[in-house]
Amino acid sequence: MEGAAGVRVAADALRDSLARGDLAPGQRLVEGDLAEMYGVTRASVRAALIDLTGEGLVERIPNRGARVRVVAVEEAVAITECRMVLEGLCAARAARAATDDEIASLTALGDQLGAAVADGEPLKYSDLNRELHRRIRDIAAQPVANQVLDRLNAQLVRHQFRLALRPGRPQVSLREHLAIIAGIASRDPEAAEAAARAHVASVIEALRQTDTA
Repeated sequence: MEGAAGVRVAADALRDSLARGDLAPGQRLVEGDLAEMYGVTRASVRAALIDLTGEGLVERIPNRGARVRVVAVEEAVAITECRMVLEGLCAARAARAATDDEIASLTALGDQLGAAVADGEPLKYSDLNRELHRRIRDIAAQPVANQVLDRLNAQLVRHQFRLALRPGRPQVSLREHLAIIAGIASRDPEAAEAAARAHVASVIEALRQTDTA
């Protein structure tokens, strides 16, 4: 596959791999290997890497090619500060827009989050965490915020993974997520936004603790 279609295939595949944490920070991205893996031309991969460089996911090193960009804790904190505003916005909009069925779905997801914590399954909890935020953004129906959050979150995936495995962190996060769900379920935009901001502020504090650990 080549041309614009090939670029889209390669870029989407790379974004998915970055979001899942399949590619480690600093890992070299070899055009030939990626082209073979994704069934596209090397030119398509090269163009996709340029796109992802613009998104802050990849960095190009002179005479050495491309690699997954390393995001230091200080930068992760700055990115998360931006997330705080957008996550709050989406939670508030979701509280205004949520249907009874959507509220029931969020409540059920909250129960699953609680079960994952009770069963000591941090990786499952991490997956459900991402699903909760995605559903809230879908309900909010704010496409610009959604696109920006996709880009910001892709840069944070490694830090989010580390936080998910920190002892005690899921228990703290669970309380915060349930507060967001409660705000949306009560159709209280101010409460939902405050809970979302408080949750992201807690993430920032956890990141800073990582930096000093």
